[in-house]
Amino acid sequence: MGRAAEIARLNDHLRRTFEGGRVVITAGITALDPLHVSLILAGVRTFNAFTVDNDPHGEHDCATMMVRETRIMWKIDYYDPTMTYLSSDAADPSLTVRVLTIMLSGDH
Repeated sequence: MGRAAEIARLNDHLRRTFEGGRVVITAGITALDPLHVSLILAGVRTFNAFTVDNDPHGEHDCATMMVRETRIMWKIDYYDPTMTYLSSDAADPSLTVRVLTIMLSGDH
């Protein structure tokens, strides 16, 4: 498996299960009604519309989508185990803490 495919596998695992990293939602998301938040989280977990246009590196690390007429964005960042610096190798889980951030598109 190539490096990008391994990163995509790890990113998909975090996004689908909310395990294998940290999940953060912005204040804009938390201000929505609970049903809307639940639909957004479900949408992020089931997203699979990756294309060459929205995922040029094949790492499944970012997307925008509509949920109940609200444009949201999610992205995955890679930090070192101390959460101080960027990870030196996003394909190596022992060197990487993945952080999935879910936000309103306007929050970015």
